[in-house]
Amino acid sequence: MVLYSLALMLMFLLLVGYRESLLHRRALAMLPMRIHINGSRGKSSVTRLVAAGLRAGGLKTLAKTTGSAPRVIDADGNDKVIHRLRAASIGEQVKLIRAFARQEPDAVVFECMAVMPQYQWVAEHKMVRSTIGVITNVRPDHIDEMGPTMEDICKSLGNTVPFDGIMVTAEHAHASQLSKIAEERNTEFIEVTEEKITDAYMNRFPYLEHAENVALALKVCTLAGVEATTALEGMVSAKPDPGALVLWNLQFGENVTQFVSAFAANDPESTIKIWRLVASKVNGRKVCVFLNARADRRSRTRQMFDLIAGEIKPDLTIIRGENLPGNLAQLRERPGMEVKIFPWSATTDDVLDYFRGLHDQFIFGIGNIVGWGDEFVHKLKGYRVNG
Repeated sequence: MVLYSLALMLMFLLLVGYRESLLHRRALAMLPMRIHINGSRGKSSVTRLVAAGLRAGGLKTLAKTTGSAPRVIDADGNDKVIHRLRAASIGEQVKLIRAFARQEPDAVVFECMAVMPQYQWVAEHKMVRSTIGVITNVRPDHIDEMGPTMEDICKSLGNTVPFDGIMVTAEHAHASQLSKIAEERNTEFIEVTEEKITDAYMNRFPYLEHAENVALALKVCTLAGVEATTALEGMVSAKPDPGALVLWNLQFGENVTQFVSAFAANDPESTIKIWRLVASKVNGRKVCVFLNARADRRSRTRQMFDLIAGEIKPDLTIIRGENLPGNLAQLRERPGMEVKIFPWSATTDDVLDYFRGLHDQFIFGIGNIVGWGDEFVHKLKGYRVNG
């Protein structure tokens, strides 16, 4: 009797699984163009840029980002916040695919929300099954999940290279590894560069965007049949992600400072890339780096100290953290550099009080955005002037 009941239960589960699989395949069939965007950095930005470029070309496009705050972007380019009652799950994509299919769009754009290698594989090959895949770049991040070496991270991200489709990337250092994966899956591999994206065009964005993100999005849009100039016009009007790189003028009484939030780029390679992007905007101001360190990433903090001392060379370094690496000495001993340290117990108001005493500074915020950092950036918005 027990075996009979177990057999019936197994049969029931198999039937339910088959039905769910059938419904999912039907939903995918109603989405003729599926674009899946993965990578270490820039996924949310590229998702938004692609969707905006496709909309500008007259394609009914729906998109979903998972960056600083998860969003669905509707056919008119409006954001709809995803309110989760439990922890994020890649199963969320299945429900969205069905919801999107009911709206009969021409294209859908998904930011990959998986981190674990096996989940990245499932997200692509069982859920999205993209017609165009994108890997923005390969950076040293999520090493606990994806592996300690760059080759491991590249292999993990390569799990979202589609079969029998198109793969687009702006990653150059590991392009050969990605190309080999694409070849094994009978997928066309396209490597793009930012050479044709002019400074004059980039200056039209109301926030700080990376030219390589635009180049990636442009290639995807042209592959989808949208004319380049049309796509580029659409991208300029794209609504930025909540974690987008912005340059704010902050006013504390009579004191005015400028602030760049690069907290979301929490690895050294991405951080220095952003610094090189914004360094030309210092315009004679004194440079201040504010590092919001993570207690569980001491090695990352050590790398950030090396970056600050060797590359940025600010006049002032503010650090929120404790039990700091020994190479803090190179900051303290550097001529002309002042160092201010706040403990973990320091509140956002404590640091804001210190900011109020700064004048004519260019503050470059780096490190960790989650939790305290997000709250801090939110409070800084209250001091913005001139946009």
